[in-house]
Amino acid sequence: MTRLIFLGPPGAGKGTQAKTLAQHLNIPHISTGDILRQAMKEQTPLGIKAQGYMDKGELVPDKLVEDLVSERLQQADTHSGWILDGFPRTVNQAVFLDKLLHTLAQGGEKVVNLEVPDDVVVARLLERGRKDDTEEVIRTRLQVYRTETAPLIDYYRDRQQLLLINGNQSQEEVNNELEKAIAS
Repeated sequence: MTRLIFLGPPGAGKGTQAKTLAQHLNIPHISTGDILRQAMKEQTPLGIKAQGYMDKGELVPDKLVEDLVSERLQQADTHSGWILDGFPRTVNQAVFLDKLLHTLAQGGEKVVNLEVPDDVVVARLLERGRKDDTEEVIRTRLQVYRTETAPLIDYYRDRQQLLLINGNQSQEEVNNELEKAIAS
């Protein structure tokens, strides 16, 4: 049974790799962004709450994201495994997830950290050509990511759950490295 958490800076290829691997393993790719969008589209009680925050331009609070993840991990298609992308982002969220997985009797997850140098990430994100992706904005997002996520990487390393993957390769090479890492 495969349960994976994907970490990595913006532009590291998490979403692309998670989708490819999820299809290969026939397990759901669970992106917190996708969960939020789906809950809002379906107008679920949590989706309506999330919409209220987003309409005001505010971040959706951790508790609401945690509730959405909890709801999603209890759906039937997750019993054979899953890939989480975009959660947890902080050690507090990781502690919540540990407790949730214990409650759901779902353990044994591995954490994949896609490592990509900042300059490569900046170049990749600038290539996407989004209006809000200026080099200054990207470097600020990277700094926020490093500040929030560095403790998370240590958290999972201390628990021997961390798999380090070189994300500065072709998509095929990253995918091959991922498949080897999770098979061992």
